[in-house]
Amino acid sequence: MARNKKTRKKIDPVLDKSGRKSDLRADAKDRVGRSGKSGRGKRGAKASSGARRSGALRRFLAVAARRSLYWGFVIGLWGAIGLAGLMAYYAAKMPSATTWAVPERPPNVKILSTDGGTLANRGATGGEALTLASMSPYIPQAVIAIEDRRFYSHFGVDPIGLARAMVSNLMAGGMVQGGSTLTQQLAKNLFLSPERTIERKAQEVMLAFWLEQKFTKDQILEMYLNRVYFGSGAYGVEAASRRYFKKSARDVNLAQAALLAGLLKAPSRLSPARDPDAAEARAQLVLEAMREEDFVTDREITTAMTQAPTRARSYWSGSENYAADLVMERLEDILDGKIEQDLIVDTTIDHRLQRHGEAVIQEAIAREGEKRNVTQGALVSIDGAGAIRALIGGFDYTVSQFNRASTARRQPGSAFKPFVYVAAMEMGRTPETVRNDTPVRIGKWTPSNYDDEYRGPVTLSEALTKSLNTIAAQLVMEAGPRHVVKTAHRMGIESRLEANASIALGTSEVTLTELTAAYAPFMNGGYKATPHIIRRVRTASGKVLFENTYDNPPRVLRPQIVGMMNSMLMRVVSEGTGRRAALGRRDAAGKTGTTQSFRDALFIGYTANLTTGVWFGNDDGTPTKKVTGGTMPAEAWRGFMTAAHEGVAMARLPVGYSVSGADSVATPATRPEDNIPSPAISTEQTGSTNRRLPPASVGGGNASGGGQTTLLEILLGQ
Repeated sequence: MARNKKTRKKIDPVLDKSGRKSDLRADAKDRVGRSGKSGRGKRGAKASSGARRSGALRRFLAVAARRSLYWGFVIGLWGAIGLAGLMAYYAAKMPSATTWAVPERPPNVKILSTDGGTLANRGATGGEALTLASMSPYIPQAVIAIEDRRFYSHFGVDPIGLARAMVSNLMAGGMVQGGSTLTQQLAKNLFLSPERTIERKAQEVMLAFWLEQKFTKDQILEMYLNRVYFGSGAYGVEAASRRYFKKSARDVNLAQAALLAGLLKAPSRLSPARDPDAAEARAQLVLEAMREEDFVTDREITTAMTQAPTRARSYWSGSENYAADLVMERLEDILDGKIEQDLIVDTTIDHRLQRHGEAVIQEAIAREGEKRNVTQGALVSIDGAGAIRALIGGFDYTVSQFNRASTARRQPGSAFKPFVYVAAMEMGRTPETVRNDTPVRIGKWTPSNYDDEYRGPVTLSEALTKSLNTIAAQLVMEAGPRHVVKTAHRMGIESRLEANASIALGTSEVTLTELTAAYAPFMNGGYKATPHIIRRVRTASGKVLFENTYDNPPRVLRPQIVGMMNSMLMRVVSEGTGRRAALGRRDAAGKTGTTQSFRDALFIGYTANLTTGVWFGNDDGTPTKKVTGGTMPAEAWRGFMTAAHEGVAMARLPVGYSVSGADSVATPATRPEDNIPSPAISTEQTGSTNRRLPPASVGGGNASGGGQTTLLEILLGQ
């Protein structure tokens, strides 16, 4: 029996009128999520969409990264090719590398005092070159820490440092950090101009490569530190150290080394002579950099940071610079202006005496300058051979570098009278010769005494003691103005003198140095003392180029004249116008000088050891407030000579002479130019009894005498 089965019909998909199959997806109204009964469908859709977007972003970034790397590589390659081509182009414009050579450092002149200490350095650099081992170790450490930390690891150019500098500058929106290495900076300083161009930078890089191949790292660093500019006219660490700290670069401490290294960023702006606060702030950054590099410990940093900021003068300071300037003037004459290598000049300057001289001039003006209308002073002290032991050219070298001791010409006033009296003594006069102090008329000139009083008959000794003008005028006319001029020139005056009657009162201008030197024959027994400051010139290797020859000076005064003049000039100090210069029991002699309207005041005096001249006045010639040679100058002279003779044994001046009898007036026929032996006379010819050489123990240093040698060697201890 057949079962009745239900027939199943095949259902085909129904096409719409366009022929497409019907969409089997649920309508929007059939979706549960739409009804609000469930959010599962909505979240799923969102997740799916987010995943698709995230995936697309990742694919985009991956593609972008690959393309960036590719194009970066391509651009970098072409950039390298272009840079290489640019370098090759500029290299082709440069001379062959085989001809490159480091230029010689400008020569330096090291000027030494008698004790071997450095008075000053002169030259384009202002300081000698030091080896890396001889300078303070803090200096190279500080410079490397702040300027080029990878100095010992890079090959002349530091790509890491350059990249860091570029980033820092981009972030700051300006130039705040440089990317040049020390080697590049040295190349620029040695070979290139300071202009900022692509060509110069390319040349700098090539030269840096060459320096790294040619020299060791230490040699490069040494050259850099000896040539780089540290501001205020100082090139090299030695010049900078002496400029700012008045000490050698061998001796600078950590704080000072940090200050020097900090100057390299902007030497002129950061100089402690211009802005000490800015210099100190920069030094603090250097110290931090040194700590980061483990060059110094925290304790050292703390100590350095507690030190007072450096305050430097705006110019090279110290009176020794007056002496150094004079050395350079004389050196040009000695070497015909050709200074082609480093030189060492041994001078006659005693550093201790120089400091004493500077102190007395500055103290006198500080104490009385304002109330006495005195703004300037000068001092020069020489020994019996003419060696300048101290030279103070003005109140403050920082303010004025004009040398009033060796360059300025002033009227000496009555300080010129000893030459008049010498001429008279050579004509037969003696200290006991009598003349009448009364008004005198010589042509239209009528000289009067300082106090406008007249004393009648006086001896020449009394006249000089009281500085009577009328007597000096009479003696000039008796001896003759020309003979007085010849006498002064013979004794050491070099300036042109007018041979007229008024020369009796010192109306012709002279320098303080030549006037002082012309007094020296009184103290050394009658021998000319040619003033000189250079003892020896030698190269850095020790080769002697020059040595002075003032060891056999000519006799310019007879011993009898020396004795008579000393007896009178000692009386000037003991009871006359120069009383304030008295040195107690020590023999001292000298003469005051005051010019018209009190414009200049001088005292030139001497002991058996030193002859010293002091001047006070004003550069513009304005009158002082009645300052005479017996006031400020005599007091300053006594202060200096007291300090100079500390610990020095007493030595007597030659004063013995014999009086022939009553005054006898010489006639023109008996008026020789002089009765002095030939300038070539030897020590043996003159005899030791007539040659009273000054002891050479004043001032210390190399000035201790001894032995049967030349005069200069006795005086300078050679």
